[in-house]
Amino acid sequence: MTLPAFVTISTLLICSLAFGVPLKGHYLIFVLIVFSLTFPGNTPRHSTVHTLAREVFSGWLVVAGLLLLIGWATKTLHSFDLRVIGAWAIATPFALLVVYLLTPVVLPFLLATEGVRRTAVIAGGGPLGRELAERIRANPFHGVRIAGYFEDRNPERLGTRAGNTLGSLSQLAEYVKAHRIDLIYITLPMASQRRILTLLEELHDTTASIYFTPDIFLFDLIQARMDSIDGMPVVAVCETPFYGINSLIKRASDILLASVILVLVSPLMLAIAIGIKLTSAGPVLFKQRRYGVDGKEIVVYKFRTMTVLEDGNTIKQATRNDRRVTRFGAFLRRTSLDELPQFINVLQGRMSVVGPRPHAVAHNEMYRNLIRGYMIRHKVKPGITGLAQVSGLRGETDTLDKMKARIDSDLTYLRNWSLQLDILIVIKTIFVVLKKQDVY
Repeated sequence: MTLPAFVTISTLLICSLAFGVPLKGHYLIFVLIVFSLTFPGNTPRHSTVHTLAREVFSGWLVVAGLLLLIGWATKTLHSFDLRVIGAWAIATPFALLVVYLLTPVVLPFLLATEGVRRTAVIAGGGPLGRELAERIRANPFHGVRIAGYFEDRNPERLGTRAGNTLGSLSQLAEYVKAHRIDLIYITLPMASQRRILTLLEELHDTTASIYFTPDIFLFDLIQARMDSIDGMPVVAVCETPFYGINSLIKRASDILLASVILVLVSPLMLAIAIGIKLTSAGPVLFKQRRYGVDGKEIVVYKFRTMTVLEDGNTIKQATRNDRRVTRFGAFLRRTSLDELPQFINVLQGRMSVVGPRPHAVAHNEMYRNLIRGYMIRHKVKPGITGLAQVSGLRGETDTLDKMKARIDSDLTYLRNWSLQLDILIVIKTIFVVLKKQDVY
């Protein structure tokens, strides 16, 4: 169990004991849901208490809000002792904050215990090896001390400093045996296959654990992970975050959110439809071809905000004071109410509530040749809102740099997806919509 899940569930247990309420029956189901929302979880590491507290409390607000939504949707809120749940909801973020603050102080003493802290060496003193060492040193939770590097190439060739080099690769095996090294990380280039095989042969006579870090990780990977096919290891270089159970979680949350929102806003959608018909000639809905998951074309619905229905090979983005935008349409675009019919797309399975915003097919064909990694954003379903939209990247992309910034944000979403992140983006979207935005 990771630290966030352990602290969260332990706090719930303490609250239940304090009020004399045993954790059984529906409480056990509640514990499983809490565990799924907090596992694996990321332990924040920030330089200031204020920044750490802000991240802890905002993250907990997302979890608590989602639990409240699940309880309301399943009509099970009355099944729980409100004293236990209330105390737990208040105490948990403070408990997490205290544990995060104390861990860097206490952990070094715990790791000093014999048999807990392990010593490692790195075969390869190039940029990849140095980067790996920095990440291990920056995270005390690994419990690993880096003794140094073994490298045949000189520092000038590698473009690195010579510090902490313990010897050549041929000396590695003897050093490992003489100094009781626990871990060996091989960060040599994959092109050095012969050297790697020779090194592995020499290390067979040691008891150290050996890990290979391929140099493909110098590149920008999306959801990189290890897998196997009938015992043959494979590395995912570019993969969707929605595989296995994650795909079910994502789809279930989409259906739940879209259904609830459509029920709540259906009177508003009817009023908007009437307003469109009364203020301009043309259909209520505007249908446009967009790229969906895996680059397949889908039809996206929006309330019509212009006097034209462009869906050809060349489409001009809306600009400030664009004459094509109707007066009522300008209001819809400014408030993002024109996006409401896309919740129907979500129920159809064409879109997701949260994900990279879909661009017109004509824009995709243009930008895919101008921005590296542009099409990777299509590894997931497009969303009604996304990380870019709550990060100040809404509106017109009149320069290539603006579009690059939006794509970078989309790829960040793919690398770091979690259900908590989706809920946080939905909450932020509400505040973004309520503020005046530069959307034409």
